[in-house]
Amino acid sequence: MVKYQEISNEMRRRIFDSFYPPDQPIPDEISLSNQFACSRMTMKKALDILVMEGILYRKRGHGTFIVKSSLQNNKVHVACKESLGLTQVIKERGMSVTSQIIKFEVKFPSEEIAVQLSIDVKTPVYDIIRLRLVDDEPYVLEHTYMPTNLIPGINENVLLSSVYSHINETLGLTMAGLHKKIRACKPNQYDKEYLGCLQDDPILEVEQVCYLNNGIPFEYSFSRHRYDKFEITTVNIRR
Repeated sequence: MVKYQEISNEMRRRIFDSFYPPDQPIPDEISLSNQFACSRMTMKKALDILVMEGILYRKRGHGTFIVKSSLQNNKVHVACKESLGLTQVIKERGMSVTSQIIKFEVKFPSEEIAVQLSIDVKTPVYDIIRLRLVDDEPYVLEHTYMPTNLIPGINENVLLSSVYSHINETLGLTMAGLHKKIRACKPNQYDKEYLGCLQDDPILEVEQVCYLNNGIPFEYSFSRHRYDKFEITTVNIRR
């Protein structure tokens, strides 16, 4: 394991062990590089990993802060460096993706949703359920919550195309990372109706919180996949 990865792992451990106060910036890169006896560039690369994982965020002129909602998750999570979205991933494979809107409304969030999005219960959110079809075949059911003040302009046209393209291209926002929790579930009524699941078919549910590059969560969602339409591949590189 290279130096910056070792430092990143140690910083992650410190953060989740409450070594640093969650309401204050962590030490600056120069101080940390002195502590870890490394260059500032190495320290920056180590912190970049945690920023991409949604554990830290940088606030220009103020320092680097801990994303508080990441501390509330005591389960194993899968961290990704980028959020491409289903539309982009499928297009790269030469297939077509379309959407069917099942539910689209604006409402006040529950306390759990508000916590995940780092908002209060008086901040309206989009409540969206979409069936995503790949080459006209049911692929995944997505239940998504987004703050309306942070992600304005969501409408049926956006939902029938790509929400992430709207965020990147129309709103000019940059997505930095996400936290995922993956679990096996039994099918519910939506799964049976829209994914064609049988009573005993397992469902793979992906719960995730996505973050902008300033550390603010913009999406809390649940994606439910048929067991025969989704798999996870991990690659561990030994150095």
